[in-house]
Amino acid sequence: MDSTEKRKTRNEWTETEMDSLEKRKPRKEWTEVETDSLIKNEKEIYSEEKGEIRNERIAIIRLAIRLLLMVLFFGYIMIWIIMPVNTYGLLYLPDIYAKGQPGANFLIYSLPILSIGVLGCLYLDLGQADAGHDNERWHARMEIAGLSLGHVGNVCLSFLFFPVTRSSSILRLIGLTSESSIKYHIWLGHITLAIFSAHSLYFILFWASTNQISEMLEWAEVGISNLAGEIAMVFGLVMWVTTFPRIRRKFFELFFYTHYLYIFLMVFFIFHVGFSYFCISLPGFYLFLVDRFLRFLQSQRKVRLVSARILPCKAVELNFSKCLGLKYNPTSIMFINMPGISKLQWHPFTVTSNYNTDPDRLSVLIKCEGSWTQSLYLKLLQPVPLERLEVSVEGPYGPASTNFSKYDTLVMISGGSGITPFFSIIRELLFNASTRSCWTKQIVLITTFKNSVDLTMLDLLLPVSGNYDIEELPLRIEAYVTREKEPTPDDQKLCQTLWFLPSETDAPVSANLGSTNSWLWHGAIISSSFISFLLFFGILSRYFIYPDGHNSGSRYSYTEKQALCMFFVCLSVAMTATLTFIWNEKQNVRKMQEVHNLDEPAPKGFTKPGLWLYNSKRDLESFPHQSIFKNTTVHYGERPNFRKLLRVHEGSSMGVLVSGPERMRQEVAAICASSEADNIHFESMSFSF
Repeated sequence: MDSTEKRKTRNEWTETEMDSLEKRKPRKEWTEVETDSLIKNEKEIYSEEKGEIRNERIAIIRLAIRLLLMVLFFGYIMIWIIMPVNTYGLLYLPDIYAKGQPGANFLIYSLPILSIGVLGCLYLDLGQADAGHDNERWHARMEIAGLSLGHVGNVCLSFLFFPVTRSSSILRLIGLTSESSIKYHIWLGHITLAIFSAHSLYFILFWASTNQISEMLEWAEVGISNLAGEIAMVFGLVMWVTTFPRIRRKFFELFFYTHYLYIFLMVFFIFHVGFSYFCISLPGFYLFLVDRFLRFLQSQRKVRLVSARILPCKAVELNFSKCLGLKYNPTSIMFINMPGISKLQWHPFTVTSNYNTDPDRLSVLIKCEGSWTQSLYLKLLQPVPLERLEVSVEGPYGPASTNFSKYDTLVMISGGSGITPFFSIIRELLFNASTRSCWTKQIVLITTFKNSVDLTMLDLLLPVSGNYDIEELPLRIEAYVTREKEPTPDDQKLCQTLWFLPSETDAPVSANLGSTNSWLWHGAIISSSFISFLLFFGILSRYFIYPDGHNSGSRYSYTEKQALCMFFVCLSVAMTATLTFIWNEKQNVRKMQEVHNLDEPAPKGFTKPGLWLYNSKRDLESFPHQSIFKNTTVHYGERPNFRKLLRVHEGSSMGVLVSGPERMRQEVAAICASSEADNIHFESMSFSF
């Protein structure tokens, strides 16, 4: 063949040229060398054509990056231009700094230049690939980089569910609770979805640049299923959008309901990567699945609500009947659901009772500040009193251990409703004092309220039942009312108590099978359920998936096998947890009868069951709770000077507990950190569920 023929592919030859070649030598008589030469020539020409198309696409991508670089640079320059203008300083800057000054400064001044630097690297790399005709290697690097992003995202996913596993022995072993580690779940959630978003976007660009955009719709029979990953990413993005503070606070129910999309996210993620690869993330998700199903079982029981105390400051104390064997630590949390208000919403509240001083009661204090709590408050004050209020609970969940009595001086600082965790601590210290096991020489409660009517919450410091005298406890209370300079008539109003008539099916609050009372049961459920899963899947694989041995063809498709794996995981957890739960319920039957006998009788005059609302008028001299006000000093129209108050108690081992607004906690933390004394032990209580 001459040089002209070599420069053309076979499809481009004219009929005359084909005839000429055939006449010169029939195709069947060509030698092997001539045939290989022709094939090689066609491949070279096709590669050149494909390279030209790829170079055109790279040029388009580079143009888009260049335009984006120009926009970022122009916007960055405009910030410096308008910065001296009053409109920027008075109109825009306050709104920007309202979200946090360090973060706002980073986004405004640092992020544009950093983005320009990163995009510039990508722009230059694309130029080198174009100039060097090294597209295949460059695309291989792109694919490896995209896969690496997916691997990193999977590592983050493997830790994502640990913080939200409320009954987690792993968190307890390192001294954490789910409530205190929820911030790690938030950080991990943002990081995981950001990495997975980058992973998805990277592959979309990769497919677009290599003319493989049809790969987006591929659901592979074996291996990675791209379409399943994209569906999982859509669910993840919907969840992610609703987690940002502005949307979450304004549309909390939208955030709450869309968070259940994690179920579909995990299902399609497993379809995307396969169950074998998902085993990297399986441990954390498996423990969460066990915990979530146990919480579901506990929430199906309706608990016995005995009474509700309604305070003038629009706070409500709910008193539940509980099993005698239920133990919990101070500052524990309990989740409450009331179908009469919302069937899906669960809200956490601090347990104010103590299992030592209140052996048959469990109480929570609810400050009516949101829509759900306002609905509860109005329901309790409706003209026709309620006979029964249907309630389900999860918990209580608490810290691994508390030892507040080890300090010579214990200072508790609270703001507003942040006082609630200190109720259970003071009751614990009161019990220890009555048994001569409390070594704390001085206890100081520094609490701030906006209005004087909120002082009525101090009436809940001591338990209703039992013979406990506040004089046994070296307690001093410094109460500050910041918005009023003198008492108002509202703080003289008396509490109201509403008694309920529970249903025969209502049960006392009992321990969840993952709490302090039942760690052995929880461990048994985890181990037995996982062993059951291995047995189920082993039998299925041996006799149904590969009935004739591992070398035979499978009866099930790849997707069906992933679905079967998920099904058997759920079946194993549900079966073992349900059986254990039923067995544990039978053990609690005896205790339930004991609690029925110990239920506090209704006051005199209680003639209509559940329909009696009364003012709890008390003889101030004979009522022992009033002695607590002898130890209380109220300061009107001022805020506490924490530095001065803490300096008074220096010189001995001092524990400082703070519960309240973030600004207060940061202020006290800074004072404790700057103190020259090395005997101050600081602990912040942040309830961020």
